[in-house]
Amino acid sequence: MSIQSVLLPLFVEVILTLVLLFWMAGLRNRDFRARAVEPRDIALREPNWPVRTTQVANCFANQFELPVLFYVLTILVIITKHADYLFVILAWIFVLSRIGHAAIHTGRNVVTVRGGIWGIGALVLAIMWLIFIVSILLGLP
Repeated sequence: MSIQSVLLPLFVEVILTLVLLFWMAGLRNRDFRARAVEPRDIALREPNWPVRTTQVANCFANQFELPVLFYVLTILVIITKHADYLFVILAWIFVLSRIGHAAIHTGRNVVTVRGGIWGIGALVLAIMWLIFIVSILLGLP
C-alpha cells in the first residue's frame, strides 16, 4: 500500500477543514464590515454571530471532533505498517461522510439527515479503530 494512497483521504479531510476555516473567516470579516456584529459582542465567545456565520463556524468546529481520531489512526497505521486496502476504503468512506455532513450542515441543515451521515462516519471510524486494536493486540501483520 503506497503512502500516497493512505494519506490521500487525510489530505482531503484537511482540505475540507481549511475550506471551512477560510469560509468562516470570510463570513466573520463580512459581518464586522457590515456591522452585523461588534467585537465586544463576541469577545468572550458569546454566540452573537449571525445565523449563517454560526452555521459555518459550527461545521468548522465539528472537524475537530471525530476527525481527530481519524488523524491519529492514520498516523498509527502508517507507523505500525498496518495500512492496507481495507483501511484505505474505510478511510474514504469516513472522509466522504465528513464531506456529506459538511455539505448538509452548511446547506439546508436537515438535522436528521446530517445526524444519519454523522452516524455512518462514526460507525466506520469505530470499525477502523476496532480492526486496528485487534490486529495490534493479536500481533497480526
